[in-house]
Amino acid sequence: MQELPLNRAFTLIEPGPVTLVTTHDGQRDNVMTITWTMVMDFTPRFAITTGPWNHSWTALRETRVCVIAIPTVDMIDTVIGIGTCSGAEVDKFERFDLQRLPGTHVRAPLLRDCLANIECRVVDIVEPHGIVVLDGLAAWIDSERAEQRTLHAVGDGTLVVDGERLDRRQAMRSKLPDLG
Repeated sequence: MQELPLNRAFTLIEPGPVTLVTTHDGQRDNVMTITWTMVMDFTPRFAITTGPWNHSWTALRETRVCVIAIPTVDMIDTVIGIGTCSGAEVDKFERFDLQRLPGTHVRAPLLRDCLANIECRVVDIVEPHGIVVLDGLAAWIDSERAEQRTLHAVGDGTLVVDGERLDRRQAMRSKLPDLG
């Protein structure tokens, strides 16, 4: 084995799906790219990591709602563009021609361009670590979308794209929730 510099250790476990998180601050919508996400349990409870450096932070803290949208590989340039500019300076929906859909439980918009959207309520914020704990309120998927491969950020400027899906549901049945 070869030693990896400790400051790059996160690149070994970061590759969760890249997400776009939408908010509404009472006046306007915003969207940010988030690569640090975590599924916490089957309820569904999730966590994202962000902080005051992101324009959406205030809206998350004050409105306590958001939408997690799951983009696909064909949106890679949009995802990178959203993540490299600030909603304080630009209307990202206009700049990236994002199509909005209304949420049923939150004021933050769903993203029509994405494979899936999860409307969420903020249930906790662990401020020293920038962890925002979310409960899912409703989930939406476009199962007819031609491109369904998601992106996974490695953390060093490279991304990995989903590949072949391997089905081991039968072997793992005792550990999986009833998915109907």
